[in-house]
Amino acid sequence: MTVTTIDRPVADSAADTGALATPMANAAPAVAVLIPCYNEEAAIGAVVRDFRAALPDATVYVYDNNSSDRTVEAARAAGAIVRHEPLQGKGNVMRRMFSDIEADVYVLVDGDDTYHAASAPLLVKRLWEDQLDMVNGARVTDIVAAYRPGHRFGNLLLTGMVANIFGSRIQDMLSGYRVFSRRFVKSFPALSSGFETETELTVHALELRMPITEIKTPYKDRPPGSHSKLNTIRDGVRILKTILILVKEERPMPFFFAIFAALAAAAVILAWPVLATYVQTGLVPRFPTALLSTGLMLLGFLSLTCGLILDTVTLGRREAKRMRYLSIPAPGNHPPLAGGRP
Repeated sequence: MTVTTIDRPVADSAADTGALATPMANAAPAVAVLIPCYNEEAAIGAVVRDFRAALPDATVYVYDNNSSDRTVEAARAAGAIVRHEPLQGKGNVMRRMFSDIEADVYVLVDGDDTYHAASAPLLVKRLWEDQLDMVNGARVTDIVAAYRPGHRFGNLLLTGMVANIFGSRIQDMLSGYRVFSRRFVKSFPALSSGFETETELTVHALELRMPITEIKTPYKDRPPGSHSKLNTIRDGVRILKTILILVKEERPMPFFFAIFAALAAAAVILAWPVLATYVQTGLVPRFPTALLSTGLMLLGFLSLTCGLILDTVTLGRREAKRMRYLSIPAPGNHPPLAGGRP
């Protein structure tokens, strides 16, 4: 697929800009297809072949995560460059891939052959021509086995929580099919270790208010012999924990204010009868309750103080991430990597 860049006006003279402006070369971006993989012998060959056919100029990388079957052999036979990440977990593989690979556009897809490779050129073209930082492939399917009701409900619940806290711009937060710009990948502080990495990716884009979009893509069932590594309860709890941690780190004032409000309310409820007795009799017969109420109120104000301090710290962190993000050229606004290859 050939993706052309967007021409930008060049200054009429060097005096207008202080230096001679150089128009960007109209060339296709260097595209890297990144496939994290663990025990996908039955599916990985088809995934690699399909994406090589859909994006013939792209380089396909398969990062094996300690597979015990013939995943590596199948990926190599299909034409992928195979590398290894010994730390178990999708988040660890993502961190390694984003660190190692150099490209203009990154296509991230799972190795289970459930995503629609033919949609990749559209996603890449949309990102490059519209100068976006992320295009999310929202899953669409009528196959119950492919997208189980428990997973649907969990996705809706968790996506709704993130939307209410960080902004409603993504409808399928847990999709494993995404296209990223170079400046997204190289400014993304990958910290998670497992499947919660999709939540981290989404919140990163929402927090920096990146230009993103979502395109519906077909979703299918796994091929025979391929088995899901997801555990609905375990991974759902891990994602929920990740959301709470991200709220604490990215929204400290609302987080600690909620703790303050709960502690203050409990303190007032406990203190009210004690205060009423004191007003009537001038005595405090329930002294332990009075001490407990005072302690809870002090803890509440301590939590509020933590929120105020951390809110300032978070602002500084957000500004630093924003400056790192801005230091990398936007997609379609710089010459592609030499040779069109990462």
